[in-house]
Amino acid sequence: MVKVTLKTESLLPPARPPRELLSGKRHLTPKEIYVLIQNRNVSSDPDWQNVYVSDGPGEFFPEQIIQSEFDGWVVLGKLRPAALNYHDLELDTGIYRSVLKDVLTGDDCVIRNVSYLQNYRIGSRVVLFNIQEMSCTEHSKFGEGVLKAGEAEENRIWIGVGNENNARAVLPFTSMLPGDAYLWSRYREDSALMRRFVELTENGNDKAAPTFGIVEDDAVIKNCTLLKDARIGSCAYIKGAFKLKNITVLSSEAEPSQIGEGVELVNGIMGYSSRVFYQAVAVRFVIGRNCQLKYGARLLNSVLGDNSTVSCCELLNNLIFPFHEQHHNSSFLIAATVQGQSNIASAATIGSNHNSRSPDGEMIAGRGFWPGLCSDFKYDSRFASFVLVAKGSYQYDLNITYPFSLLGTGKGENAVHIIPGYWFLYNMFAIVRNKYKFAARDKRVVKVQHIETDPFAPDTIQEVVCALERLVELTGRYLKLPRDKCDELTQFNPEPDMLDSFRDRAARVTTEKELYAIAKDYLHQNPLVKFLLTDDRCQKKYGALIYKPAQGYKEYRRITKYFAVSAIMDWLEENGCDRMSEHEFERLRGIPLYLKWENVGGQIIPCDKVSELFGKIKDGSINSWQQVHDFYDECQRSYGDYKARYALYLMEFLYSRKVTEFDSGTFSDIKKDVAYVSVNMLESSIASRDKDYTDFFRTVTFRNKEEMEAVLGTLKDSDFLQVLRSETETFCERLERFFRNLC
Repeated sequence: MVKVTLKTESLLPPARPPRELLSGKRHLTPKEIYVLIQNRNVSSDPDWQNVYVSDGPGEFFPEQIIQSEFDGWVVLGKLRPAALNYHDLELDTGIYRSVLKDVLTGDDCVIRNVSYLQNYRIGSRVVLFNIQEMSCTEHSKFGEGVLKAGEAEENRIWIGVGNENNARAVLPFTSMLPGDAYLWSRYREDSALMRRFVELTENGNDKAAPTFGIVEDDAVIKNCTLLKDARIGSCAYIKGAFKLKNITVLSSEAEPSQIGEGVELVNGIMGYSSRVFYQAVAVRFVIGRNCQLKYGARLLNSVLGDNSTVSCCELLNNLIFPFHEQHHNSSFLIAATVQGQSNIASAATIGSNHNSRSPDGEMIAGRGFWPGLCSDFKYDSRFASFVLVAKGSYQYDLNITYPFSLLGTGKGENAVHIIPGYWFLYNMFAIVRNKYKFAARDKRVVKVQHIETDPFAPDTIQEVVCALERLVELTGRYLKLPRDKCDELTQFNPEPDMLDSFRDRAARVTTEKELYAIAKDYLHQNPLVKFLLTDDRCQKKYGALIYKPAQGYKEYRRITKYFAVSAIMDWLEENGCDRMSEHEFERLRGIPLYLKWENVGGQIIPCDKVSELFGKIKDGSINSWQQVHDFYDECQRSYGDYKARYALYLMEFLYSRKVTEFDSGTFSDIKKDVAYVSVNMLESSIASRDKDYTDFFRTVTFRNKEEMEAVLGTLKDSDFLQVLRSETETFCERLERFFRNLC
């Protein structure tokens, strides 16, 4: 029911603004009041004592206010004859055909055709043009998960990331990073930590402070229907928005944000330099820096990491790390934690199927998750980093632990098929391109969230190590199979006598450790053999068939060596050295060794450091999210040291002895494999790109070679390949220096 409040002159004394707003201000002169009345302006106070203007000479021209209404109190900044220009829009400064109530404006603003503007503080050089309603209530939190004085706990705005039942919900705040949301959403068993996260979010919140909307300097807002409880940053550009309610739009001159036609944003925070337009909808959200949400996309109960683009599709209850790409109208993603550098193909319906009667299934996917066209999965499912999923319907829960692998469905079979190390065997170009393209696409001016863009980093390499051990374990099972079953799983064996010998040895062992050593030896000595392994942990009920395990094992080892040597070479360079020696090995041993790593919103942090962070939060050493972010910075400063120490451990792990026991032959073997990977990256990239010019079917749409080159360019024109060639040459030179004292 509409409430009616009668206003009479005797009941309502002139409204007065807060005292701090009146510095340098004065009341209107009788002459100014006369001009205002002549220009068909009205005030709720017949004496116009509720309006304050700038008191400097020549700083207020009443002629710039026409056919407007002033209610409550209004404090105006400098108002002089001038024009503001933005793109093709040019408007005279002043207030025209607008209603203002409890409003403060900065200098030289345009307020034109604003039907209702209430309880806002407006910066200087702001354009407000053709707005139906722009108001702010006393209880607004601008999308943050805080409470005002006297509000009940149920009034908080939570974002239910990663789970449809809000069991992983987090409280949004303006400086939230994907790393913050990740730690909050994953460690739910630690109730003390969960309480402290709420306290960190409330830190600095003056619950009793008055609330008012904010539009900062140089913002432009035009042709909008409703802005309610909005905080708009400087230089933001908003045009044609339908509804902006209880939101913060972070924007600055260096990182301006934009909101376009038909957009609806409710209960959320939009990051610096982000763009939301073309009927996109977001409700209960945090959008990171340099993101795009467009073409009817729906983002609900989700956190979207920096440098991400979402078009057309729908995302519900998700935590998404930086560099996420999701397009096409049929894409769908729900109840997932996707750890960045991901690409969701058209018609992927991820999250529509559950294997329980309640909507509490989840998915977590490591970096580089790439499901193919029309893929769908049953929850719960988990994917290692850089898993490429072939088109198909996956009928059972998945646990894909092999990074850089290809996953597919078998024809007429219930077991899924996996090729471990597929990217290294057949698609090295994509890996190399990923490394460069993500770094090139990082357009953030201020980089608060640290993002690891190299596919070869501690988080992915630790998965490679686990995959290596799993392949050896499963190969041991293969060697102990009955003869007929072993023959059935063997596809190509250039050394049949060797297989018989290893099977005999495997049959005689009495411990798992002995069997592991035999299986590892077999993979080393017979790298060309092709056989199938069965892994019951990869899919519920039917498991998986592992193709080309010997080849995958070999590539995994090569990549691990490549990472290890690269990390140590980078560490040496940072420490002013270019070759390895016993002295440098000893220096490395003085650095703390961390074997477990976590992808925290895009930043790779040792798990022990995460535990250290939690301890500091719970004991009160860390009391704000800014201090949490300072801890992230501290970890990043030591990241090169930690990687190099882990790299030394990996070399010793691969050869089962300390590096001080390596001979020149061992170092030569490492050097050879690392050089192979480096050169293979370049050659594979050239070969993959060359197919665009030489493959018959890729040329059938062109009339001739000249048309093709006009459209595609030439191979030698590729900036990426030129950079890669140069960097490969430099890497190989560094490699020679690195091993000069070792081989």
